[in-house]
Amino acid sequence: MVKERWIECANFPIGHPEQVGQFLHRQMNEEVDSLESSARNLSDFPDAPWEIRLHLARQCADEARHARMFRRLFEKRDGKVGQYPVLNFQYRIITQFNSLAARLAIQNRSFEAGGLDAITDSIRQAREDGDLELAELYEAQVADEISHVRFANEWIRTLSEGNPANLLRIAQAMQTASLAFVAVMGKEGVEGVSYPADREGRLEAGFTRDEVEITAKLMSKDA
Repeated sequence: MVKERWIECANFPIGHPEQVGQFLHRQMNEEVDSLESSARNLSDFPDAPWEIRLHLARQCADEARHARMFRRLFEKRDGKVGQYPVLNFQYRIITQFNSLAARLAIQNRSFEAGGLDAITDSIRQAREDGDLELAELYEAQVADEISHVRFANEWIRTLSEGNPANLLRIAQAMQTASLAFVAVMGKEGVEGVSYPADREGRLEAGFTRDEVEITAKLMSKDA
């Protein structure tokens, strides 16, 4: 069942017996969303440089593998696909823009970069809880996500140098995406949710030190 807003979904607190299962189900769906977004980028921008298209094809394969990983663990723990409502807001936000640079900025440089922080914190939490199986799943996932963010950072700079108008397209898209994200999540979905910035992961993913420090300061204010 697809819902429009975060508050309409099953959002169990940490410690609830269904929290991990519901989270695995949500992550499985988000990986499918990311797969479909990357596939749309391949089909919508057939004239993009071959190197970008190769990265996007690899990302499709990675996201498909992640979805299978989450499904496998979810079903191993007696979950049933479709057991919980899902959101497809990322796909809807990303694919509304007609600029590949803007889409990479939102999907990879924003959503997936934010995921690096969340996944790194989740690895720590899973290990503290003794759930090594879940921690290992996250570790495999984050290695791929770093490569997705890195290629997007590299190509956004290349595309912007070749056509400075892409910088304006990215700025406009980010503003629109931010408003859409807030509309979907609402204050209920963001209040009290914060993670420390994964400085090492962000540097490996191609952010500059200045960008990482700015992000870390902003995230510490939200904590």
